[in-house]
Amino acid sequence: MRLIEKVWFNNHPAKWLLVPLLLPLSVVFWLLSSLRRFNFKVGLSKAIKLTKPVIVVGNIGVGGNGKTPVVIYLVELTRSLGLTPGVISRGYGGQAPQYPYLVTSNSTPREAGDEPVLIQQRCQVPVAVGSDRIASAELLIAQGCDIIISDDGLQHYRLARDVELIIVDGKRLFGNGLLLPAGPLREGQWRLATSDLVIYNCEVANNAKVSSASIQMSLAATELCHLQTGERINLFDFIDIHACVNAIAGIGAPQRFFDTLKKHSFIIENQQSFVDHHSFTLADFNGFDDNIPLLMTEKDAVKCRGFCKPNWWYLPVDATFSQAEQQVLREQVKATIPRGVHK
Repeated sequence: MRLIEKVWFNNHPAKWLLVPLLLPLSVVFWLLSSLRRFNFKVGLSKAIKLTKPVIVVGNIGVGGNGKTPVVIYLVELTRSLGLTPGVISRGYGGQAPQYPYLVTSNSTPREAGDEPVLIQQRCQVPVAVGSDRIASAELLIAQGCDIIISDDGLQHYRLARDVELIIVDGKRLFGNGLLLPAGPLREGQWRLATSDLVIYNCEVANNAKVSSASIQMSLAATELCHLQTGERINLFDFIDIHACVNAIAGIGAPQRFFDTLKKHSFIIENQQSFVDHHSFTLADFNGFDDNIPLLMTEKDAVKCRGFCKPNWWYLPVDATFSQAEQQVLREQVKATIPRGVHK
């Protein structure tokens, strides 16, 4: 974990030096973001309403909250309602030949970014990336999509939205509660009360919840997938054969991945974390024993398939909800759809 993240989330003693230094920049960040919101609120800047409903899945802080599993869940949910969803994303870390860029089965993370490639490969859903989310959404509508799911983009106020879902890491919550760069927040905690629904990733104490309109999700893992062959094996069967593993994670909250492995009784011989969206090379894996399995996240796997070794596996996770919470989410989505369209 980087020092600044330890300051944000772990009350590291360096806060006494870094926070006072960074607070003036946080004030500037607050002024600029407030001015931008004000412009949209009073009509100086105009939010564009698309011809199809838009669901924004975002957060008020830095990454690692669990947005991508929620996006995947919504793809399947909207399909179950008889819709044809499309997903738009910034495509962070990608360098596409043009924008908006339509992600295909042949697209690479270097072109489209890791999360868009993961979503397209997992769901076989139309995905478009680019900084202009309006243009990306219109491209998907032209492709026949009748509902747009925005992976992130909560602060992209130019895109009018029908539903806002804010994802909160139930363990890290809001860190020190300060705005970037002194803290991890893009917007203050007040923003949660303005959303349609807050989804807490893992259990959180009621007194820590800012919004009463909230549900809880868990990330469930049931199998491991082999990078080279695509073979899938039940998680518990895998543990019976290979209890000792190595692990890497290049996501927003890598410790969450390592904790998941330990919770499932894996013994981690060697673990290494990388920054979110890290562009992996084979040199990153020097020092790992090729004789025991190396486990990684699905997001990391899409960037490693071109040079993976026979002992490399990834752990896909799915967002899961109680039946009551599934219904809450389902009703939120159904409310955006013209009458008579959904099942």
